[in-house]
Amino acid sequence: MTLDMLLRGAAVLDGTGGEPRRVDVGVRDGRIRYLGTQSPPPAATRQLDMSGLVLAPGFVDIHTHSDVSLLHDPAGQSKALQGVTTEVVGNCGYSAFPVHPQRRAMLADHLARLGDPPTALGWTDYAGYADALDAARPAINVAVLVGHSALRIAAMADPYGPAGPDDVDRMRHLLDAALAAGAYGMSTGLTHTPSALGDTAEVSALVAVCARHDALYATHARAAAGRELAAIDEAIDTTRATGGRLQFSHLALNDPEYWGRATDALDRFDAARAEGLDVAFDVYPYDASSSALIQYLPPWVQDGGSAGLRANAGDLDWRRRALDAVRAGFFGGIPWHWDRVVVTAAGPYHELTGQSLAAIATARGHAPERVLLDLCVELGDTVQVVLHYRTEADMTAFLAHPLSIVGSDGNALPLAGADKPHPRAFGTFPASWAGTPATPASSGSPARYTR
Repeated sequence: MTLDMLLRGAAVLDGTGGEPRRVDVGVRDGRIRYLGTQSPPPAATRQLDMSGLVLAPGFVDIHTHSDVSLLHDPAGQSKALQGVTTEVVGNCGYSAFPVHPQRRAMLADHLARLGDPPTALGWTDYAGYADALDAARPAINVAVLVGHSALRIAAMADPYGPAGPDDVDRMRHLLDAALAAGAYGMSTGLTHTPSALGDTAEVSALVAVCARHDALYATHARAAAGRELAAIDEAIDTTRATGGRLQFSHLALNDPEYWGRATDALDRFDAARAEGLDVAFDVYPYDASSSALIQYLPPWVQDGGSAGLRANAGDLDWRRRALDAVRAGFFGGIPWHWDRVVVTAAGPYHELTGQSLAAIATARGHAPERVLLDLCVELGDTVQVVLHYRTEADMTAFLAHPLSIVGSDGNALPLAGADKPHPRAFGTFPASWAGTPATPASSGSPARYTR
């Protein structure tokens, strides 16, 4: 048998946790057909000297927001060139389905918070979304979670209100159908509206559906001022009550009051595992987070999304109350350090990218809270920011823990065209390339989905 390619002399890490082995790897028809040290080596159409390099299986990026990124740019260059071969999308309560025909625009606006341009959602369910991905021919595989916010938007006439029993039943039915069709699990985004408006009972009712399917429950937890550790407790308690499998998303301590308390957080996961619960967490290797600026507004200010903001902004009393609420902090009172909040995308205002809200406020002669509200009113869900609200010591402790797995929390992006995105999109996994290729990568063969 003649191999298509023989990779010679690499230090091979096979994913089992063992020590690296220096062996040759042969590929034919897109599959590994040879692993060994035969002398002379097998015949191959092409041979590559891998001496001094490490060879490993493709990485699974367990926490991403490429739900529509891969429809816009199927090459997924920022991930493929890091060695990522599988993305898990649908995190933090966001997903591109299910879609209620009368609230299609609301879901599209909500998804714009992920940093992609508004997308025409030409489907209603998981199967239709998977068909759209298949048609795009992405270069990497995709595993899909169902977002709690998407479930609320599909099931509730007012997704920004309390869910009644019938609303919860509709969400359970939609989730059950998606899991039966091949979705891998469900996610919540309990600081992101409208997911944040779901109480523990609502979330538990949905996690129970996941448990019945042995599906994953991934949670962007309900962290708020003074509640960093309580948010972990809520997630673990939900797992205990439902029998679910917990993936705690992007573990971090963002409230300055809790900086330096990584051990207190990790002890909770260790205790849960000792109890026999199936819990783990992911983390990305940076001490700064990133999201849409609008998410840091109080939930009542976000009511109705971008359209709701624009409709309410002309009411002077509403605006006064909104400015007072913003000034008081975010997520229930975490204090603003305006110099730590840096704009990474602001629609047509490219001159703002890379500037802190403190600097923008000084340049405009306005208070920072006014700048924040003005940007959200004018540009809606599209303003992206990086927040430097974590410590290196905490993040290092989380990364080193045996229950952690690395995930980027970033979109698959092209090498050119982004403003100043968080580097997690390009620099979470070891880079498998040096510099910028002369020509853009093209998408490969169609990725496969569990249907």
